[in-house]
Amino acid sequence: MEFRQLLHTLRVWDATLPTFNPDTAPQTPLPLFQSWLTHAAEAGQPEPHTMSLATVDPQGRPDVRTLTLHDADDQGWHFGSHSTSAKGRQLAAHPEAALAFYWPAVGRQVRVRGTVTPAGQDVSQADLHARSTGALAAALVGRMSEVLDSFEELERASAAAWERAQAAPDTLVPTWTRYVLDPTAVEFFQGDAQRRHVRLRYRREGAAWSRELLWP
Repeated sequence: MEFRQLLHTLRVWDATLPTFNPDTAPQTPLPLFQSWLTHAAEAGQPEPHTMSLATVDPQGRPDVRTLTLHDADDQGWHFGSHSTSAKGRQLAAHPEAALAFYWPAVGRQVRVRGTVTPAGQDVSQADLHARSTGALAAALVGRMSEVLDSFEELERASAAAWERAQAAPDTLVPTWTRYVLDPTAVEFFQGDAQRRHVRLRYRREGAAWSRELLWP
């Protein structure tokens, strides 16, 4: 009961929210997404490039985790992981996924659904080496989602990976993969203090996009 009461006391969007007029939205979702993420960053939203990635396992059971966006362009929404990770194996078996961005500082969400394709080795390795030394060290540790026997084992593997990443920053990590989600639907949600939320969904129909409003 105390926990439930706590939940009821917590506030959301305890700030002046921006407005969103869907009539002024562009014909395609990408420019609006880039504009919204930039606005969220400028409004002080921590880590606005983090997102939830939802996939399904071979039994159709959903799985979700948080990771970072590497790019969003005409090809789609880009992210990286090991092909041998849980998400990599799930995407290999069922290459459909959904992304969700939430920026509470401005009361906005973006949801993206589509087909995911792995990029080639050259692109994937360039993606990894454009990131920080820590990112390379983490990739060199590998074994993502495998059972860990002890934290000491991780400490040893991480120390060795950091040493290697610093000494040889061009080291290849064959399992590291850049994935691209090609969107078929993108929804933009603008929160409203009076719960008159604005929801605009883009749906791709062939090469063109249609737009429609949704009830909140």
